[in-house]
Order: sequence, then structure tokens, then C-alpha cells
Amino acid sequence: MRFSLIDRILELEPGRRIRAVKALSLAEEYLSDHFPKFPVLPGVLMLEALTESAAWLVRSSEDFAHSIVVLKEAKRIRYGQFVEPGQLLYLTAEIVAQDDRYTECKAEGRLEGRLTVSGKICLERYNLAERDPNLAHVDRSVIKDLRQLFEVLWPVPARNNGGSSGSVGGDAEGLHRGLPSAAAASSPAET
Repeated sequence: MRFSLIDRILELEPGRRIRAVKALSLAEEYLSDHFPKFPVLPGVLMLEALTESAAWLVRSSEDFAHSIVVLKEAKRIRYGQFVEPGQLLYLTAEIVAQDDRYTECKAEGRLEGRLTVSGKICLERYNLAERDPNLAHVDRSVIKDLRQLFEVLWPVPARNNGGSSGSVGGDAEGLHRGLPSAAAASSPAET
């Protein structure tokens, strides 16, 4: 089973910025323990959602050149409020520095326009074949799977809305039926 916290990529400017959304559902199993009678998204999973958003930015920026993009360091992570089932957590990551191995991003999550989580995260990227040439086939397989998941998270209509960057909007391209579209749900503070 693949663990994924990002439900949709809303905006993407490769090499610069990404905006994604996490829709918290009561059906997520960990909520039964965190906390009984007061289910909320754990802080470590808020950080994971920020990390996943930034990783998609890195992958798309370098055309999926690396099979592995992982959190190397999290700095000055701050939490502001709880995220409860039925709420949408809007995530933004911006590249602030990058070299041949590491990418540093400023990242934040907002709920109804209010800052919920923020900090700086450093991601390390590499291929397994760099450590063991016999694993090149695993790199190819992982990258293929990541590209397929990316197609789900950043569908073609969204990518074609504005060239290399764009945003999801309207009912047909919204996150889920019944949930507000990105344009309707975002506040001025989130854009």
C-alpha cells in the first residue's frame, strides 16, 4: 500500500512553486486513535503533506530525474491549529535554494486562510543506481509509478490551463464532487 497525503495539485510552476490540497476524511484509520472523540490530523502528517508537496515540485522541476526524493531536514516547523475531518488543508512549497543533491523549500499549510503549519524543509534526491548499479531497473520502475500517480494528482486539463503552470478550477476539475473547487475555496491570503 502506498501512503499518499496529497489529494490534488492545484497549481504548479516547475522550478519555483507548487500548491496542493489535502482533504481530511474521517475514514482515515489513524484518526480513530488521534484522538478518540476529537479526531485531528497529526502534526507529523501535516509535515509529511508539506514534504510530499515539495517532492512533487522537485520531481516535476527535473522531469522525474530521480527515483528517490526524501526529507533530509525540517527546520522551524510551527503549528497553528488543528485540521479536522471534512476540512481542506492547502499546501504551498517554494524552492529557495538548490544544488545537485539537495533542495530547500519554504513550505506552509493553510486552513480557511489561516496559517496551520509552516517551516523550511530540505529534500535529498538521488537514484538507487548511484549506490548500486544493479538497481537501475528499480529506479526506472519507481519513476514510472511516480509519473502515473502524478497524472492523477495533476490531470491534463489542469496542466493545459495556462501552459506549464495552471490551476484547477470549476466544478468538473474540482477536488471531489461536493467539495468546493480550488477557486471557490481559496481565500485572498492563500493565493
